[in-house]
Amino acid sequence: MTLRRSAECASGWWFHLRRCAHCGHIGCAILRHPSTPATTRHPIVQSFEPGEDWFWDYRTEEYADGPVMAPPQYHPLDQPVPGAAGRVPRDWQDHLH
Repeated sequence: MTLRRSAECASGWWFHLRRCAHCGHIGCAILRHPSTPATTRHPIVQSFEPGEDWFWDYRTEEYADGPVMAPPQYHPLDQPVPGAAGRVPRDWQDHLH
C-alpha cells in the first residue's frame, strides 16, 4: 500500500497519521496544521499508527468512541515514523510543536 499525502502535508512527510472516522481521509497530526482541517472537515479521527486504535474528537479535545473502520488499520510497517523514507527533513524535530 502506498499512502498518498494529504494536501496539508505539502512537505511529503509525516510524524503521526490519523484517519477521519467519517470519510477515511488520512493526514498527519503533529506538524503545523494539527487542528484547522480537523475541526472543520474531519472532527473525529482514529490513529493510523500500528498498535493504536483510539479515536479523538477535535471539537471536544477528548478521546471518543468511533465506528469500526475498514482495513487497513494502520500504515505499512515498513514505512517509518517519521516517514516516509527519504522525505523526512534533517531538522524534523524543529517542525513539531
